[in-house]
Amino acid sequence: MAWETVIGLEVHARLLTESKMFCGCSTAFGAPPNTHVCPVCLAYPGALPVMNRRAVDLAMRMGLASGCEVQLRSQFARKNYFYPDLPKGYQISQFERPLATGGQIVIGEKTVRLRRIHLEEDAGKLIHESGRSLVDLNRSGTPLIEIVSEPDIGSAAEASTYFNRLRQMLMYTEVCDGNMEEGSLRCDANVSLHLRGNPLGTRVEIKNLNSFRFLSRAIEFEVERQTKLLEGGGKVVQETRLFDPNKNETRPMRTKEEAHDYRYFPEPDLFALEVDRPWIEKVRAAIPELPATRSARFQRELGLTPVDAEILVTSREIADYFEKVARLSGNPKSASNWIRNDVLRVGLTTITPPLLATLIQMIDRGAIGGKAAKEIFEDMASSGEEPERIAERKGLAQVSDPGAIREAAQRVIARNETQVEQYRGGKAQVFGFLVGQLMKEMRGKANAEVANSVLRELLEG
Repeated sequence: MAWETVIGLEVHARLLTESKMFCGCSTAFGAPPNTHVCPVCLAYPGALPVMNRRAVDLAMRMGLASGCEVQLRSQFARKNYFYPDLPKGYQISQFERPLATGGQIVIGEKTVRLRRIHLEEDAGKLIHESGRSLVDLNRSGTPLIEIVSEPDIGSAAEASTYFNRLRQMLMYTEVCDGNMEEGSLRCDANVSLHLRGNPLGTRVEIKNLNSFRFLSRAIEFEVERQTKLLEGGGKVVQETRLFDPNKNETRPMRTKEEAHDYRYFPEPDLFALEVDRPWIEKVRAAIPELPATRSARFQRELGLTPVDAEILVTSREIADYFEKVARLSGNPKSASNWIRNDVLRVGLTTITPPLLATLIQMIDRGAIGGKAAKEIFEDMASSGEEPERIAERKGLAQVSDPGAIREAAQRVIARNETQVEQYRGGKAQVFGFLVGQLMKEMRGKANAEVANSVLRELLEG
């Protein structure tokens, strides 16, 4: 039987604010445990939340960037559940009235619809060590957005591509730093199978996936598990599962019967969140060019291939670097090749755009050859010295003077009479040998194009 996979993702992104969602505590990562806390995020009696306007700005920015409709009035709610890292016994989130609805993310030929983007606060963190569990509440109250997709994703590969595109957008718009290792970005995957034309199957939620690789592996395992179960006559149980990367499998966390009833109700300590059109348009004006749009422009205006363009828009920093080098050098294709093959290997901060642009221009005007350029690049990467000075210091300047090359070519012809006669007799492949001899004569410094032209002229003249 041909089972069709249906996937929806819920992505949680930590917002780039300096303070928490409802208090003034710092959101800086890596502080000693329980030092970035106060009566509000510790849920002391009588402590009241105050909304972070910057968090609202960033949430709206991501909503607008992904084509959502920002609601003029949204409502915070209490999501009630007990867990040791949740001091209040509830999480302030949005439920029935989210900040943004609709929208879409385009991945290649596929469009993934968004259901909603809403604001909420993060919980704390449990640390399990030496047979005991400790609680660190530094993260408690950190502002998040949750981006909920429709079940439009059809494979693990599509899910990974979608998640990657979201990360790009979050980082481009400076809504989230995208650091998965620090927990800034994570997602839950809802996976189900059904026969084409039949109703959707029972979904299983896989929680807290914090890498593209884990997301793909978890979904692939879950699809295989559900396929075997269904084809064996069994039924999929609606449940929440966790992915174990060491065993490369998902395992049950809780079943539907054990699932929490969150008992959502409007947060009584906060007014409804109201935004107006001028505020929305001000946020919209601050949105930079997004990766998909930038990739299309690089292809249309600068002649890059789709593959090259996608690599260069991986991050805003790489794309900005490329545009500077392309503009300064006047050679976008060469700039793309150097960045993809060499600059990304040594790091963007190692060689400045003006230095790389100068190197490209030296190649284009015939001042240095390809081999010399590679040597100069490595020297620039370690020393930061200008390429002209490196070429001069190391004697790497290329000879493009036709007169000097002609003299060397005449000496090569005189020493290799047999090969010259073979070439003139119709053995064209001998030309490569003679070119090699000419380059050897000039210690590799001859301009290859000029050398080929001069040598061919002398042989056929």
